[in-house]
Amino acid sequence: MSTEAVIQSEVRSTVEEIPHVKRAIAAGVWGTVVEWYDYAVYGFLALTIAQAFFPSKDDTTALLSAFAAFGVGFVARPLGGIVIGRIGDVYGRKTALVLSLLLMALSTVGIGLVPAYESIGIAAPVLLVFCRIVQGFSAGGEWGGATAFMVEWAPSNKRGFYGSLQQASVAGGLLIGSGAAALVATLLSPEQMSNWGWRIPFLLGGVLLPLGMYIRKNVDDTPAFREVKAQKRVSRDVPWRAALQAFGFTILWTVSFYTMLSYMPTFTQKYAGLARAEALWSNTIGLLVITAAIPLMGLISDRVGRKPLILISVLSFLVLSYPLFSALLTYSSLAVAILVQVIFALMLATFSGPGPAAIAELFPTDGRSTWMSTAYSLSVAIFGGFAPYIATLLISSTGSPLAPTFYLIGAAVVSTIAVVSLKETAHSKLM
Repeated sequence: MSTEAVIQSEVRSTVEEIPHVKRAIAAGVWGTVVEWYDYAVYGFLALTIAQAFFPSKDDTTALLSAFAAFGVGFVARPLGGIVIGRIGDVYGRKTALVLSLLLMALSTVGIGLVPAYESIGIAAPVLLVFCRIVQGFSAGGEWGGATAFMVEWAPSNKRGFYGSLQQASVAGGLLIGSGAAALVATLLSPEQMSNWGWRIPFLLGGVLLPLGMYIRKNVDDTPAFREVKAQKRVSRDVPWRAALQAFGFTILWTVSFYTMLSYMPTFTQKYAGLARAEALWSNTIGLLVITAAIPLMGLISDRVGRKPLILISVLSFLVLSYPLFSALLTYSSLAVAILVQVIFALMLATFSGPGPAAIAELFPTDGRSTWMSTAYSLSVAIFGGFAPYIATLLISSTGSPLAPTFYLIGAAVVSTIAVVSLKETAHSKLM
């Protein structure tokens, strides 16, 4: 075949693939939005949930119990990463993504239906924790599966941008969750919110499920996965070094993510003097900024590489965390809270844009979903899921609302070391 014929064949193949790529990205994006809306609503309503499920004369004790239940969901994430990730590597990304979405939606609706403590006693928090465990199991497989799915569908020069859409979808799910919680808190009285209003955002998770399931069930698996299966290619080497690198650089990513985007509404209410609706709206604005900024950072990483942007992010958290929290407490107002959360959102977007592609590019296709999900989920389970709990505990122990900044700074130090050890993979072929 002549060179011209080969080129024409490649162009024709690429054009024919475009509709499949669009459907695949739509499946990944919508499903991830639904998943993370479901998963994050709990964090935004932690104060109300504490009152409904963990009654106590001490508000801090009740809040710690609610955040402990929040963190328990993360303990199940590594198991979900291994099980659902393995399903994705053996049976296909599509199968794994359908399973994770179904489990997440059912457990979220379950939280919305569980009676409060005053109705069924100790069974209430037990059922709540069970639903959080199922949510965590689902999220453990979803993150790696969706990331692998999007990166593997991407053209080689756009993996950063396509991968960033996964993380933008996570932020988008959080954005919708925060907006839903803020809207309900605005429209309902505090008494209505405490009695039944908090259930509405959870029950909405069931409404979002059918479309997500339809889209994911009617999409093809990735070309990279199909190629590996056709060739029956299996890697014999265990990528321990890559797994450790992925684990290390995820530490700041997850700590900052759950501190800035899940814990902040609680922090600004308790320590910055914001009303519940104000705290949720300022958080929603921060989420809107990060959702818009992440794809831009992913696109930039396709040009300049993953490492420069990720290093800028970890160093900014190292230097700016303390002064930004200080400003939030010193100049307590909605305007300052919005400004601080927008700055944090841009710092986090600089990591979250190139991050998905960077972690996906560390692993071979035949084990990408399993290894990526496991390394990421372990780091999230240990350091991120309990970030709100640790922040609350640090403040309680030290008496200083600035104590959480030292957790952020410590995470930044560890992740800086991990990021420095990474090879630049932006312009390399997927393994």
